[in-house]
Amino acid sequence: MTRTRIKWLAADDPSDSFPPVNAALKEPDGLLACGGDLSPDRLLAAYRRGIFPWSIEGEPLLWWSPDPRCVFLPGDFAVPRRLRRDIRRSSAEIRINTAFSDVIRACAGPRRSEQGTWITAEMIAAYGKLHDIGWAHSIEVWDDDELCGGLYGLAIGTAFFGESMFSARPNASKMAMLYIANRMSRGETDFLDCQVVSGHLLSLGARTVPRTEFSALLDRSCDPAVRTRQWPVSAIPCAELLLELRAGTLQ
Repeated sequence: MTRTRIKWLAADDPSDSFPPVNAALKEPDGLLACGGDLSPDRLLAAYRRGIFPWSIEGEPLLWWSPDPRCVFLPGDFAVPRRLRRDIRRSSAEIRINTAFSDVIRACAGPRRSEQGTWITAEMIAAYGKLHDIGWAHSIEVWDDDELCGGLYGLAIGTAFFGESMFSARPNASKMAMLYIANRMSRGETDFLDCQVVSGHLLSLGARTVPRTEFSALLDRSCDPAVRTRQWPVSAIPCAELLLELRAGTLQ
């Protein structure tokens, strides 16, 4: 049996030295390369090509580009009835980039799913650097001045690459996703990349697209690869976001 080899990246290799994404393995799905580092230049080069890092503490750094890809496009996000009810009853609000470190550490904390262990101390430091220079962002859900949920990811051009989310209260992470859904409805964001398919995401309206189609989305949305700077400076009530999204849907 012939064993397929993947490319090993040295730490001093150029940041854009990834192999083409169509060279990724089918099993495990999307494994493309290993090694390298988590420098800002390498991470930005990876995301622009549809590649992301994912590995477990103590294991080599692995780079992935699965096929198909899980995404939300404008109009996809479905607001479940219970979420609508919770938002109407809640005083929760969205804040942007006020507690990035708290959000990523909460995402790395214990949870019932299998995720979490991949957000290592090295990952936290790397995405913290991306946040400091304006590429990584946190979408935070606050209620009574308590951080109760949120998500973080990268914004490149008009694309948002979601990395992870957490909820300390029921539906809090969905409220953070509602903010991204509104950005898409206003034409400020072209798509929300969720990387890997899950039943939970599909139940909220996410779809799967072939890797070739996702690469075409990247070509349109990440060229030029500019920072997203138009983030609100004041808090936005979640109930206001719900009304705005529903009004946009009805037009």
